[in-house]
Amino acid sequence: MSKALETKFNDIVFKNPVLTASGTFGFGREFEEYYDLAELGGLCTKGLTLEPRPGNTGMRLWETPAGMINSIGLENPGVDAFIENEWPHLKGIDTVTVVNVGGKDEASYLEAIERINAINAQLVELNISCPNVKAGGMAYGIKAEMAADITRKVVAVSKAPVMVKLSPNVENIAEIALACEESGACGISLINTIQAMAVDYKKKKIVFDNTYAGLSGPAVKPIALRMTHQVCKAVDVPVMAMGGISTWEDALEFIMVGAACVQVGTMNFIDPKAPVKIIEGLEAYCQAESLVNIDEVRGILL
Repeated sequence: MSKALETKFNDIVFKNPVLTASGTFGFGREFEEYYDLAELGGLCTKGLTLEPRPGNTGMRLWETPAGMINSIGLENPGVDAFIENEWPHLKGIDTVTVVNVGGKDEASYLEAIERINAINAQLVELNISCPNVKAGGMAYGIKAEMAADITRKVVAVSKAPVMVKLSPNVENIAEIALACEESGACGISLINTIQAMAVDYKKKKIVFDNTYAGLSGPAVKPIALRMTHQVCKAVDVPVMAMGGISTWEDALEFIMVGAACVQVGTMNFIDPKAPVKIIEGLEAYCQAESLVNIDEVRGILL
């Protein structure tokens, strides 16, 4: 493959700008029967927390006309089990593994990061959509001051560069992105799922035990594109975008509004080979447009 898709994200070089999104790819093993994961620019791990989490009770997935709503609840084996059971396999794959980390409070975030320091990860994706139990359940990513505070503290502890993943359920996403950048984030990723709800009219009940859950898939793409554009205009650090990316054309649109890289999420459930098809499509586009590198069209709509 040519170097037309080679992408720099600060000091990290991705062979192409297409990654798989956290929570939609497990730790990659299930997808290895479909293609060589080394074809990816990178993959993001399932969201990890300090302690193992069983996830939410009740219904967890609900299909919508243009996507899905999930109430998984950060089910994961915990950081220690990840380091012992998954990392040895992941580090043998010739691609960038982004380690996604969440937490319930400041102490659990920082302890998880300290343990991850032992594996020399190339990039940490900090999930600040987690509810802060000490702040009455308000997500860290809802207020700029809270986002800045947890970012600053995690960056101070982490040996790996920290990219902050933003929630779209906010008033001013550019303001929060800027606060994270000023607090030492090496990059921004967005968007996380959009808060949504489902009703089962036959059972006359709300579908999810937690009432509200996260909408993803093609339905959210125009919102994700708008927020990516706003954030790319506001910050100087690189941006990794996601939200309804299903085709290479979708990926290209995000790149044109400034994204350095993109993540493919819900589409992995629909077509396990979607990320590879997107990479092939972008490669063909560069060839058709006689681009030496995709960077030539990155940010042309800012």
